[in-house]
Amino acid sequence: PPGTEREYGPGYEMVTMPAPIRDQSKLHPRIDLDSAMNAQCRKAFAGTSSLNPMQSEVFDAAFHTQENLLICAPTGAGKTNVAMLTVVAHLREKGIIKNEKDPYAAYSHIGDDGGGKNSSSSQNGEGRKIVYIAPMKALAQEVVEKFSSKLKPLNVIVRELTGDMQLTRLEAESSDIIVTTPEKWDVVTRKGGDGSLSRTCGLLIIDEVHLLADERGAVIESVVARLHRLVESSHRQVRIVGLSATLPNYKDVASFLKVHPSRGLFFFGPKDRPVPLQQTFVGVTSVKDRFRREQKMNDVCYEVVSDSLRRGYQVMVFVHSRKGTGETARALTERAMKEGSLESLFITQGTERNGDVYTRYAERASKSRNKELTEHFYNGLGIHHAGMLRNDRKLSEQMFNDGAIKVLCCTATLAWGINLPAHTVVVKGTEVYNPEKGGAVDLSILDVQQIFDSAGCPQFDTSGEATLITSHDSLAPYLDKLIKAVPIESNFVKQLADHLNAEVVGGTVTNIQEAVTWLAYTYLYVRMCRNPIAYGISADQHDDNPMLRERSKELIEGAAKKIDMHRMFRYDRASGNLAVTDFGRVASRRIFILDLNLLQPSMKCLPIYLIQMTPISAI
Repeated sequence: PPGTEREYGPGYEMVTMPAPIRDQSKLHPRIDLDSAMNAQCRKAFAGTSSLNPMQSEVFDAAFHTQENLLICAPTGAGKTNVAMLTVVAHLREKGIIKNEKDPYAAYSHIGDDGGGKNSSSSQNGEGRKIVYIAPMKALAQEVVEKFSSKLKPLNVIVRELTGDMQLTRLEAESSDIIVTTPEKWDVVTRKGGDGSLSRTCGLLIIDEVHLLADERGAVIESVVARLHRLVESSHRQVRIVGLSATLPNYKDVASFLKVHPSRGLFFFGPKDRPVPLQQTFVGVTSVKDRFRREQKMNDVCYEVVSDSLRRGYQVMVFVHSRKGTGETARALTERAMKEGSLESLFITQGTERNGDVYTRYAERASKSRNKELTEHFYNGLGIHHAGMLRNDRKLSEQMFNDGAIKVLCCTATLAWGINLPAHTVVVKGTEVYNPEKGGAVDLSILDVQQIFDSAGCPQFDTSGEATLITSHDSLAPYLDKLIKAVPIESNFVKQLADHLNAEVVGGTVTNIQEAVTWLAYTYLYVRMCRNPIAYGISADQHDDNPMLRERSKELIEGAAKKIDMHRMFRYDRASGNLAVTDFGRVASRRIFILDLNLLQPSMKCLPIYLIQMTPISAI
């Protein structure tokens, strides 16, 4: 981009891209909420007087129509408020939010006991509930807290349904909004049928839908494909709202979600980011000794962190292992002590604008069972990763949010939706261990952008800075990917056997032809049609069969033969029929990810099969 600067230092090369300049004249006028919605709906937006330009542009489609939506915008642009608009519109349509002017028109689900929800009306109210799919449990907890707080004046019940939080049948039926994860909702929808929880869903919100590029994306594909088929077979409407980071091939994702390109698709690029973001890429010159390379990255990281602290900003440092969070915090502390800047730059000691915030948290930090958390707190740093207890993670977030610590060393989990006041984010290293390949691979550019978007949240800052520290060999490829914007592909083929087995067990697929039809609802099919070469389809094959029915049939038959060989279901090659077996039923209902490569065809004992499966609840 124009204004990019390249700088060379001792042992590294640095490329700095200035923040894109927003053209204020092209921004949508802000919508005043008092004049845009009635008093009841307005209660959900207490404390907000108007929508920002992005939200204002989406307002009519989100609040006044039932169109499927795909909103692609940078993190911090305000996508959560767009989701809230669709939530309030749905609650209004279903009568869950009462109309004060016409109380008789309200959909009443009040029981005879004078205040409880009537479970029988809930059971019969197909399409009444809202399901919000968050990418991970930590984010699901945050969404529940946020939505519960905003919708409390409307008496709307929001509950979490994850591996950590189970719901009784009565709790599920009385909930208006269920916040869950892709894997958990896959469990629920696999157990379909009349009266099931999945049939009560009328609005499905999928947060961070760009996870389609991740290994977990196959679960999202399965859930959406199942929903599309249910909608067509039952002839009822279920609205789908997808929230995503900026994607190069957003039109493909829109096609997958059945979003109308002119009425429901909204794309906002980096220039539409409410907080301008400066991006810096640092390539550490080749050093064969891994220890020396790590040391050099720590030195560069310290320079970026200390520069930001001198200007009064907080910093988040992202690493790619739980152990690495503590090691990085320790390396920054040692370097600061060596430079004599630990007291002046890192340690808050309650002497700044935060008043006694340091003192308030000192006692809580000292009582934590996590010794690393306590150790680093007294040096003005914190750590955060999924291996910590939930209370310790929450404590780290609160300490950073309130300014008790200035630097937070964390894993990428914290980049998914949790807004913290970090003006500067640093990605230290790009090597991530991949168990499938048995070695390290480079962090995807999508993950880099997700982390970068954590810098400069609009509620805390007016600008942001993001720095990526990598090896010199990886510097050019990252810059190339950033400019060319590589489209996201599907990972559904890797888990095709598992999801096909689930459809057979659920009774939605009974033969090969039906399985081919089911596959056409997935993102895999969309991308096979758009980019056939990436999925092993030659140009001649694509020209001869543009709808790719033959290639889809090949994939399905290959998966069916593999599953049949392991007796998960029976495949009759003559008729093409697929019949469920007890093994397959247990694998699907207990929800395991099948790795058929680990199974031997001679295995006949069910417990042995289960040993070779990974429970989704462990993810």
